[in-house]
Amino acid sequence: MRWLITGGCGFVGTNLAHYLLDRRHEVAILDNLSRFGSRSNLEWLRSRHPQCTFIIDDVRDPLSISEAIRLNRPAAIAHLAGQVAATTSIEKPRIDFEINAGGTFNVMEAVRRICPDAMVFFSSTNKVYGSLETVRTEQRETRYVLPDYPDGLDETLPVDPSTPYGCSKAAAEHYVRDYYRMYGIRTVVFRHSSMYGGRQYATSDQGWVGWFCQQALRMREVSAEPFPIAGDGMQVRDLLHADDLVKCYEHAAHNIESVAGTILNIGGGPENSMSLLELFAFLEDRLHIRMAFEKGAWRTADQKVFVAKCTKAASLLGWRPLVTYERGLEQAIEWALSLTH
Repeated sequence: MRWLITGGCGFVGTNLAHYLLDRRHEVAILDNLSRFGSRSNLEWLRSRHPQCTFIIDDVRDPLSISEAIRLNRPAAIAHLAGQVAATTSIEKPRIDFEINAGGTFNVMEAVRRICPDAMVFFSSTNKVYGSLETVRTEQRETRYVLPDYPDGLDETLPVDPSTPYGCSKAAAEHYVRDYYRMYGIRTVVFRHSSMYGGRQYATSDQGWVGWFCQQALRMREVSAEPFPIAGDGMQVRDLLHADDLVKCYEHAAHNIESVAGTILNIGGGPENSMSLLELFAFLEDRLHIRMAFEKGAWRTADQKVFVAKCTKAASLLGWRPLVTYERGLEQAIEWALSLTH
């Protein structure tokens, strides 16, 4: 199958491209290389897959994305290009809108005009559900829980985005779904939870699992200063490893007739959920260190708990996460360690 991956040198895009190329799919990547680590991922992909096509361009330019689709005529498009940090969106809301909403519109219009038979898979986020202030939360010893949703949150949860990032992603996914309804383009929206794994150049604003793995390694230094966290550390997310993440795109392509036009929560599920405090305890045990941190103010519109219920994806795609958080975090530590060399 011929694929086009926008944002293909980002964390998800690099892992997806590598996975597909290893399975002898044809892959073209479009990326503007603006994100930290994307140039390193480009070099890594080029060294392993010289047959891959690389297009250095931007989804904000409708002519560029149209030309990429016209030249490559993909059967499947993984639209992953985006501004990915809620904190950045608050500081620069127009750029966030132009990339996430405008860029997605450009992709869908190009597909409609040039390649309407292509499948389009869009990477959205649980942030479209907003801060979840109306969902009842209880506090336990090391985490918050949702007593009314012990199996996680499904797609019937009302969309109520907060922060420009949540709003731009919600607008984009509505366009993606409506292009299926209005024009018959076979689209799927994935609302992803916390993703982590190799080739992720995490920062304090995005990629929290990888970021705290880096801080844990720094704690081995005698002079290491405490690192800051937002909130009290009991906020919870479900962890989805890259090895599981990329397979849901392939599963969707293989099952497109049953899944076209749908929106799916894609996460690690309750069994792979962790609070910050629980992650810190895991890292302390594995690395024989003490995680010294300082609590700060909560981030704007932060969710105390988000855990995805993935039964719809399991039913329609035959997909479920297989990488346990223990195995995934061991790999995440190894990746963080490689960045120190």
